[in-house]
Amino acid sequence: MDNLYIVMPAYNEEANIKATLDAWYPVIEKHNNGESRLVVVNDGSKDNTFKLMQEYAETHPLFVPLTKPNGGHGSTVIFAYDYAIKHGADWVFQTDSDGQTNPDEFEAFWNEREKYDAIFGNRTVRGDGQSRAFVEKVVCRLVKHYFGVKVPDANAPFRLMRADKLKQYLYKLRPDYNLPNIMMTTYFVYYQNKVTFKPITFKPREKGTNSINIKKIVKIGMDALKDFRQLKKEL
Repeated sequence: MDNLYIVMPAYNEEANIKATLDAWYPVIEKHNNGESRLVVVNDGSKDNTFKLMQEYAETHPLFVPLTKPNGGHGSTVIFAYDYAIKHGADWVFQTDSDGQTNPDEFEAFWNEREKYDAIFGNRTVRGDGQSRAFVEKVVCRLVKHYFGVKVPDANAPFRLMRADKLKQYLYKLRPDYNLPNIMMTTYFVYYQNKVTFKPITFKPREKGTNSINIKKIVKIGMDALKDFRQLKKEL
């Protein structure tokens, strides 16, 4: 059996983390070969997120709670990918810990893994508002403009990737890069790996507060334009 690592970033998710772990732990149990793990990386939360993670780990041996100083969603995703690669993952699946994705949809990705190097989610209907859907459309247009890559959803937090391919691309990015998932999608498609996009549901956040608002998104976007130019030169 393949080693599966399900990885998630978490920041101030005390309202969601227990329900999220309860939802995803059965997935890793089902696909555990002795080495597979569910890994959540706490990004310096100011609430009880990490304490709740530690308590959960006491009775759930396949769950690995990690913590790091606050650095943002992107750096935490990179940290999680690096951990999975270095601990022997064959496949890495990334989602978020806010409860907006559906673990029942994982199986369809897993069952098709042998056909592809990566399977990316496509949020055809978004529960997080029209403004964020608009931002994603802009991102996809920028990716096409800078890299000549056409994708329906560049940043969906529901993605299954072959670890050896992920390793080829992850270390092209600096550890604090803000938008690693956008670039992972771009790299996989640009270098003509076998990829597909599968529709997923994306629910509204039920509890807690999203730490990334539109003002932050605009700032990240402005920084991304400069990064895209540089990354394009390095292809």
